[in-house]
Amino acid sequence: MEVIVLTTSFNWSIVLDVGVGVGVLLMGLGVFIAMRALAATLSRVNVTLDEVDRQVAGVGKPVADTLTHVNGIAGTADTTVARVSHVVESVESVAGSVANTAKLMATAVSPTLINVGATLTGISAGLRRLVRGSSDGGTTNFK
Repeated sequence: MEVIVLTTSFNWSIVLDVGVGVGVLLMGLGVFIAMRALAATLSRVNVTLDEVDRQVAGVGKPVADTLTHVNGIAGTADTTVARVSHVVESVESVAGSVANTAKLMATAVSPTLINVGATLTGISAGLRRLVRGSSDGGTTNFK
């Protein structure tokens, strides 16, 4: 038995190589088109961002001036609150001193007034006895 081998001059590996090459070329072309579209979109975004930068630059100075003014007002308010706090502490201290003085005066004057009242009562009773001439053994009948 004789084996006959048929050979052709056509090589199928070349078809495989060409197919892979064309596939890679098409994928590269697709990536190129996608990147070109992305570049166009990003250039529009860049133009928009440039416009925003210009607008923000125009607003920046007035905002900075306003913040400086507000900071000045806040500083003045802080100073005023500190002064008012100091004044309130002083008023509280004075009120405490006045309260202590009032207590001291009450404790000093009350017994004196009671003693003066008792003395005047005694003097008036004595004058009544002297004027009426009480003869009931020292007891006076007040009517």
